[in-house]
Amino acid sequence: MAANNRRMSGKKGAQVGSGGQRRRGLEGKGPTPPAEMRKGHAKQRAANAKARRATGRPQQRRGGGRSTSELVVGRNPVYEALRDGVPASTLYVQQFIDNDERVREALQLAAERGGINLMEAPRPELDRMTNGLNHQGLVLQVPPYEYAHPEDLVAAAHDEGVDPLIVALDGVTDPRNLGAVVRSVSAFGGHGVVVPERRAAGMTAGAWKSSAGTAARTPVARATNLTRALESYQKAGITVVGLAADGEAELGDLEALGGPVVVVVGSEGKGLSRLVGETCDFRVRIPMPGGAESLNAGVAAGIVLYEAARRRP
Repeated sequence: MAANNRRMSGKKGAQVGSGGQRRRGLEGKGPTPPAEMRKGHAKQRAANAKARRATGRPQQRRGGGRSTSELVVGRNPVYEALRDGVPASTLYVQQFIDNDERVREALQLAAERGGINLMEAPRPELDRMTNGLNHQGLVLQVPPYEYAHPEDLVAAAHDEGVDPLIVALDGVTDPRNLGAVVRSVSAFGGHGVVVPERRAAGMTAGAWKSSAGTAARTPVARATNLTRALESYQKAGITVVGLAADGEAELGDLEALGGPVVVVVGSEGKGLSRLVGETCDFRVRIPMPGGAESLNAGVAAGIVLYEAARRRP
């Protein structure tokens, strides 16, 4: 009975309750917003896409990722990389190195450029860094390259108020060819180069050297899937032109080069891959009266870019 009295007692004390949650839950959340204002709804995505098209400028995207850092090894390669403006973060110099002319010139270039750390290291450490390569006491570290996103190249053209002029490389694996293409794009007012993420040349020290410094102002974008990147360009109203020895049209007859265009260059041996070739709006050939079977990517891109630049206002 005593226990029952305690339960029935009117004594005040802490009570367990809902904290008002039940009452707030009954109040409701107001009228449901229209579909265009609901995050993630298909109609909202469609409205956003329509607004981007109305502005004539694609939505900014994040970059296309970064490459890994690279080491340039040996006295002559290090000197040439510094002379040709290849980006560098650190120059490693072997302790007690024989101070010949190349070593002095490399140190002088690094000092003149500024922003390059000079580090002295024992020979075993340099051997470890280079996996036993003949470094001759000089090792230059090239920082990772910051790739653009393919849509960034279109955005840059819109910012300038001109039609996009882009080169895409399909299966080009020689960094020197990539550097030569970057140089041609810069020379003829293009907006950048697109390379696939896999099985393709990247922006290595060799590509930087071949670009003759133009890689510092001409972006290279990396696409996870080149075919999808080209299809995205087509949806943005850009004509995709592929170079092929058996192309249906001749370069000089293609009026599309005067407008927004992406020029796709394949490898010297295999040309365009099947899927990329099928994606192109036009497949054109470069007339070669001399009878050569093919041109390397850098030369082919330069010819087409000249023709495109000639047709533009």
